[in-house]
Amino acid sequence: MSFGQAISSGFKKYAVFRGRASRSEFWYWVLFYIIVSFILNILDNLFGFQVSTVTNLETGDSVTSVYNPGWLSSIWALVVLLPTISIAVRRLHDVNKSGWWWWLGLICCIGPLILIFAFYIKEGDAGDNNYGPPPGSPGAL
Repeated sequence: MSFGQAISSGFKKYAVFRGRASRSEFWYWVLFYIIVSFILNILDNLFGFQVSTVTNLETGDSVTSVYNPGWLSSIWALVVLLPTISIAVRRLHDVNKSGWWWWLGLICCIGPLILIFAFYIKEGDAGDNNYGPPPGSPGAL
């Protein structure tokens, strides 16, 4: 699957949690997400869309956060939240794992690493599995 096809598929299957997603579809989506996030973060900084300081009402001191997502970055994250989760679930289905494994990624530090190295980079099942035929084959979602 090409980069453009993966992005198109991600938006067409915006909230589809059934079926399977190939490695290329998943990783091209991740690349797309990172590139757009990077660009929007730069624009947030250039145009001052970031909420950069918080004032302590008791002392009047301004505190700057280490990471201040801007408005554009925040809106982007919300827009692609569902398709990002759904493509991750479909990727898990491709290696014959339940989508419930996605929750492992919420465990700080180790969870995402387990998902990446145990499931996301693993080659998908060649034939049919519990979640349907391989991506791109006739009858695949």
